[in-house]
Amino acid sequence: MKRSFYASAAALALSSGMAVADAHGGLVFPVGEGDFNWASYEAFAAAHDLTGQTVTIAGPWLSPEADRFDALLAYFEAATGADATYTGSDSFEQQIVIDAEAGSAPNIAVFPQPGLAANMAGNGLLTPLGAENAAWVADNFAAGSSWVDLGTYADPSGADQFYGFFFNVNVKSLVWYVPENFEDAGYDVPTTMEELIALDQIVADGSTFRCVSVWVRVRPRAGLRPTGSKI
Repeated sequence: MKRSFYASAAALALSSGMAVADAHGGLVFPVGEGDFNWASYEAFAAAHDLTGQTVTIAGPWLSPEADRFDALLAYFEAATGADATYTGSDSFEQQIVIDAEAGSAPNIAVFPQPGLAANMAGNGLLTPLGAENAAWVADNFAAGSSWVDLGTYADPSGADQFYGFFFNVNVKSLVWYVPENFEDAGYDVPTTMEELIALDQIVADGSTFRCVSVWVRVRPRAGLRPTGSKI
């Protein structure tokens, strides 16, 4: 039951994640209006009556990100009847470890760094989501199993388990290049940092090699979309 709930919650989040609540915490778009996938919302609501239940979520988001996430939770509450509460903290990385070790962890945690989740999984402080949820992510996220691998960590026994899915990702340290330009100039595409550094020959040949501050945001169902800027 819990595994099915989390997979369905992911579907709901992806469908209505852009909604923004009004100042009174209501639904800015009535159900059925606005550019959203209301069919998935209705299907989720029909399958999950969580009246009287509480879902606690903790993460690093503060305003304005926390406000947007609270707006999403308003739709979740309207669909299910559950009481969902998000708590944001600028010391989340420390607090989640303390809470988990004390046995008072939230139901769901939003990890800004997958490495911390991997460490906690290895210490037995996270609950695996199971193969059913892993299959859901593979079927519904662009790049399929790649996203499953990123949420899979070793448990205390060393066995790989699926622990989480990616809700919002800021991808950094990407290197963009135009394959045709490399081929025309006779440059080999680097596969290691040493080979990348060796490409300074591009500068010697009179071309610009690197630029800084390239950033993109990934929306998992839609794939990789550049939305940032470069200098």
